[in-house]
Amino acid sequence: MSRAVHPRIGPNRALDLLNFFVADVQTGFGPFVAVYLTSHKWTQIDIGFALTLGTMTSLIGQLPAGVLVDSMRNKRIAATGALAAVFVAALLLAFLPHPLPVLTAQILHGFASCVITPAIAAISLQLAGHAALGERLGRNARHGSIGNGLAAAVMGASGAYFSSRFVFLLTAALCVPALAMLWKIGAGPHSRSQTTSRALDVDGLKRLLADRRLLIAALCVMLFHLSNAAMLPLAASAVTMRAGQFANLIIAACIVVPQCVVALLSPWVGRTAQKIGRKRLMLIGWGALPLRGLLLAVLPGSWPLVIGQAVSGVSAAVFGVLLPLLAADLTLGTAHFNLCMGILGLALYLGAAISTTMSGGIADDAGTTTAFLVLAATGLAGVIAVWLAMPETRPARETD
Repeated sequence: MSRAVHPRIGPNRALDLLNFFVADVQTGFGPFVAVYLTSHKWTQIDIGFALTLGTMTSLIGQLPAGVLVDSMRNKRIAATGALAAVFVAALLLAFLPHPLPVLTAQILHGFASCVITPAIAAISLQLAGHAALGERLGRNARHGSIGNGLAAAVMGASGAYFSSRFVFLLTAALCVPALAMLWKIGAGPHSRSQTTSRALDVDGLKRLLADRRLLIAALCVMLFHLSNAAMLPLAASAVTMRAGQFANLIIAACIVVPQCVVALLSPWVGRTAQKIGRKRLMLIGWGALPLRGLLLAVLPGSWPLVIGQAVSGVSAAVFGVLLPLLAADLTLGTAHFNLCMGILGLALYLGAAISTTMSGGIADDAGTTTAFLVLAATGLAGVIAVWLAMPETRPARETD
């Protein structure tokens, strides 16, 4: 029966499943790393350094990764290399929780992350075309959030009842079906018409770098992750100290609940972005950040943190759909979609790198509550930047 069903998986369904499995794989990193290292007696400063090293690797690799994916006609090759790097990183964490292997794993995962995101976005653009990209991205985000939520639940339960090492073994295993779905997609119908298939477009590059909308979008993205990136790892470390062996379950709930929100909202965000434009949705997504920071600061205990985390589903749904959609808007008619993704990704990881280090220092010196309040204030600054400076990027040819 499996032989009869498998060949009938079409490109769109294969891309759905690719997003599902890639989200599964990525779930093993981030907050679970913080819990894992805390259980191995790592200090908050050392954990913050390890997480920052990963984000700094992604920061440095954003532009080269964008150029690399732009130059490759077959984007699946780039995604394959990224998944292989994640596989190795997961095994290093599982079997060698010592400084050098852990830092090596963070470097591998950091570079892989800045390759796989633009590669999947480029595959989506080739499959759907610009006119239908918003809806396709909403579909990507829905399946990604479902995968993220299910993986978080399974990894949280296995980490609590078996060991934290099992989280990373499962992460490595999930790379296999992700690779299978990646090569099931094939070449998209828009792969030749999309200018992303050209390796170099000097005029388009000049227009992109001179476009002030790109600078404003990068600033807004940086402020978003300066507020957002440290919230869950900071909550994870605090919960581990309070809840002990049940920390993995609580962190899993903190991931599952917002992912349910993302799964519900993402298709609506994609359709709405095509109808009303990008800016009004950005205000909603960015506006959820200061509210989330305040809730995490004032809600007592471990399990109430899940309520604060639920708010992050709104911002995650908006950001996940709009980041590649903004890149597609800004590079329409050029060959530098993935480079633009890399520039916005550079802003993302710059904000994330500063966020984890900044919040870790504030938490050690002034307490976790103060750190959450500072992150909330940073999120408010991002809302103001979107409101006052961000222009609408939806192409005029798209009808309401």
